[in-house]
Amino acid sequence: MRGISKAMREREVATSLTCLLFLPFPRSPLLLPEGLVFWEDNAGGAGAPSTFKDMLLGIYLCYLPSGSQRNHSERFVFIAEWFDPNASLFRRYELLFYPGDGSVEMHDVKNHRTFLKRTKYEDLHLEDLFIGNKVNIFSRQLVLLDYGDQYTARQLGSRKEKTLALIKPDAVSKAGEIIEIINKAGFTLTKLKMMTLSRKEATDFHIDHQSRPFLNELIQFITSGPIIAMEILRDDAICEWKRLLGPANSGLARTDAPESIRALFGTDGIKNAAHGPDSLACAAREMELFFPSSGVCGPANTAKFTTCTTCCIVKPHAVSEGLLGKILMTIRDAGFEISAMQMFNMDRINVEEFYEVYKGVVSEYNEMVTEMYSGPCVAMEIQQTNPTMTFREFCGPADPEIARHLRPGTLRAIFGKTKIQNAVHCTDLPEDGLLEVQYFFKILDN
Repeated sequence: MRGISKAMREREVATSLTCLLFLPFPRSPLLLPEGLVFWEDNAGGAGAPSTFKDMLLGIYLCYLPSGSQRNHSERFVFIAEWFDPNASLFRRYELLFYPGDGSVEMHDVKNHRTFLKRTKYEDLHLEDLFIGNKVNIFSRQLVLLDYGDQYTARQLGSRKEKTLALIKPDAVSKAGEIIEIINKAGFTLTKLKMMTLSRKEATDFHIDHQSRPFLNELIQFITSGPIIAMEILRDDAICEWKRLLGPANSGLARTDAPESIRALFGTDGIKNAAHGPDSLACAAREMELFFPSSGVCGPANTAKFTTCTTCCIVKPHAVSEGLLGKILMTIRDAGFEISAMQMFNMDRINVEEFYEVYKGVVSEYNEMVTEMYSGPCVAMEIQQTNPTMTFREFCGPADPEIARHLRPGTLRAIFGKTKIQNAVHCTDLPEDGLLEVQYFFKILDN
C-alpha cells in the first residue's frame, strides 16, 4: 500500500463505499435508509466526486435531519386486495405509500416477494387512503382491506371518521349547494345514492324517536319524496357535520347559525333540509341501513326508466377534484331534472362492457376505459323532452379546448381538462339513453 499515492487510496476507498452501497454516485437526489441522500448517475460519470474529501462533503451536505427530509421516509402501509380476472381469484398485497414524494411500493403477501418496486405515482393521494376505498395503481383496482402496521393505524385511523349525511326531500333540489359545502369543509364523499324509503325503512331510521309525538310527521315527510344518502369522511366527521348542519330547528338556526345548512335550506323543525347522526354508534347503524355491508340491497333507487331518459356520468377526475356540486348546480340551472343519482366504483370489466360501442371507433378508447375506473364516478338519470340530444348539446364537444372556443357555456368547456378528462360522459344516441340508465340503475345497483 506504501507505493500507492494518496489520491489513488482516496479513489479506492470511494469506489469501495460505492460498491457497498450498491449505488452509483449520483446527480439528482435519491433517498436511502437512515436519511442519506445520493445523486443518480452512472458510476464514474460527471456527477461522481473526484476526491474522498469531495465525497464526504457531498454526504454531509445531503444528510439533512430536518422535518421535511424525514417526511420523505415516512410511509403508510395497507393490506390491499386485487381480483385477478384471468385466474378468477383474489390476490393480496402490501401497499406502501410514501407521502413525501408520492411514490408507491407493493409486496405480494402470499409469495413474500416484491411485486412493484418503489416508484412515483401521481394519481394516488393521502386522502384516498382509507379502509374500504378502491384505488387504482397502474390499472389494477385495489380494495384497501386493513392497515398494514400500527404506525399507519395510529396516524390515519383516528383521523378518518365516517358519518352519514342525509339530504331530506325538501332540499334535494339544493343537493349541488349542499355537496359544495361538504367539499369545502374538507370532507371526502365516499358513497352517494338518491333513494326512496318505504314506511318500514323510515320507521327503522327513526328508531330513536319511537316515543316522540311527532314520529308520524317525521315518517310522512321522509317518505314524501326522494332523499340523498351520503357517506362522508374526514377527521372528527360527526362533530364537523353537525356543526355545518346547525340547530335542528331551521328557524333557530337562522338566528344562531345563519350560515348553516338548515338555516339556508330548511323551513322548520321537521323540514330542516338535512340530517346527521349524533354518535359513532348511531352513524354506524344508519349507514348500515342505507348502505348495507351484508351485500343485500338497501333502499330503492329513484330511476324512472322512461323513454324521456338519458344518462350522464360525472367522471372520476371531476369527483376527485370536488366538482360534483358545481356540476349538479349547472345541470339544474339549465332546466334538466336529475331523477336518479348514485356513486359507483366500476372495475375494468364493467367499463369495457359499458363502453363497448366505442371500441374500434374512438381512438382514445383505452384511455377512456382507464379514466372511468380510476376512482368513483356518479351516474345520473336525466329527464327532459328529447333528453339525449338536448343534454348532449349541453355537455358540448368531447374535447374541452374545442368546447371552450365553440360552446363556452357547456359542461365540458367549464369543467373539462382534456379529451379524456372532460368532466362528464353523456349518451350519444337516443336509442341508447334508456339502455345506459338501465345498466347502472338496474344491473350495477343490484
